[in-house]
Amino acid sequence: MTKDELKRVMVLQHWVDGRLTEQDVARILQLSVRQAYRLKAKYLSGGAQAIAHGNRGRKPAHALTDDLKQRVLHLYQSRYYGSNCTHFAELLAEYENIHLSVSSVRRILIQGGMRAQRVKRRSKVHRPRPRKPQAGMLWQIDASPFSWLEERGPQMVLHAIIDDATGEVLAAVFRPQETLEGYAAAMCEALRRKGVPLALYSDRHTIFSSPKSNPSFEQELAGQPASLTTFGQAIADLGITHIQALTPQAKGRIERLWRTFQDRLVIELRLRNVCTMEEANQALPELIEKHNRLFAVQPQETESAYRPLPHVPLEHIFARREYRRINAGQTFSYNGKRYMPKPGAGVPRWEAKAIVEVRMDMQGQVYVWHQGRAWPCVEAPSVQTSATSTVKKTAAPAPPRKPAANHPWRKPFSSKQYQRSTASGHQARSPG
Repeated sequence: MTKDELKRVMVLQHWVDGRLTEQDVARILQLSVRQAYRLKAKYLSGGAQAIAHGNRGRKPAHALTDDLKQRVLHLYQSRYYGSNCTHFAELLAEYENIHLSVSSVRRILIQGGMRAQRVKRRSKVHRPRPRKPQAGMLWQIDASPFSWLEERGPQMVLHAIIDDATGEVLAAVFRPQETLEGYAAAMCEALRRKGVPLALYSDRHTIFSSPKSNPSFEQELAGQPASLTTFGQAIADLGITHIQALTPQAKGRIERLWRTFQDRLVIELRLRNVCTMEEANQALPELIEKHNRLFAVQPQETESAYRPLPHVPLEHIFARREYRRINAGQTFSYNGKRYMPKPGAGVPRWEAKAIVEVRMDMQGQVYVWHQGRAWPCVEAPSVQTSATSTVKKTAAPAPPRKPAANHPWRKPFSSKQYQRSTASGHQARSPG
């Protein structure tokens, strides 16, 4: 019996013994007089055990059966291991038709020894930054290397973009490494879906900012622009303001996304038996849509800040850019090969030694960028040369020379003769 029930038994016994009145009992037990008489009748008929709750020791009708608990534990061990309690409850409802609350799932796993109670440690204090009021005002972009396929496949890096106002994942792509091509593919997909945002938040990776991005004092005086990377030039052409974060906490929206993806996306890929990067990229759109249904929110303002896409294809904007000199044959050298504009109507003709901008998209296609238009290029045919002209003429070695028989080198050396010759030489050069 509990302390409150033992107190009731003691007070009722004092009432039966005549040491307390019904008003005293009602005041001590905080009951009405009528309820006190009912409690007294129950005590007189059944004794102290009648004061205890009637359901004590009886299993509730809505309690989970032991078979169901064992099934949940077996499913967690065999198929859904590593998932958190919330995600595990969602997977049970989606795949196994078992509808349990998150607290019930957590209690079953803790009782089965599958999960320990999380001890929350004191976190560092960071002032939270409020969300942007409109969608499209700020994007956050980053990449996360992780064992997304566990032991079934290779290590991969997930490139993703998230909207700060809504928390919606706009695009994501798997690549073997963190590369410009991965960021460009994610940006092109997000731009086609939504439009051009106002600003982009990223870290200080060399893909986004060049080590020479800060101009020198002389460059500032001369008015020369800062050096931009290929990605930086692309977003500058789109009119997107680039913001570089100094700490990971500054772009906390996408950092929190990685924690969610590393907790949930790994399980989802395992359930789909994804083993290669190609299969993972094919499954990403469905998984991103599912994530957005669960975690995306509505912006504070319904009006969108997105701008329309430019008329220039995005493949020509997100391209590597260099400058080359045109030769007399309308060709130029690039990456160890010779290229020329693809023959066709309207192809401009450049003067010899003219400087042109050469762009290569992420698929390897080379273009000449001229007056806001891209002219595709092809490899120039190799020049046919004769076999005799290809052989270089080399100078023949000189024949050996032998000194004559009366050459001074063949005469033996005499120190006395050398002294006489030097003395006669001095006498010949002396004056008078």
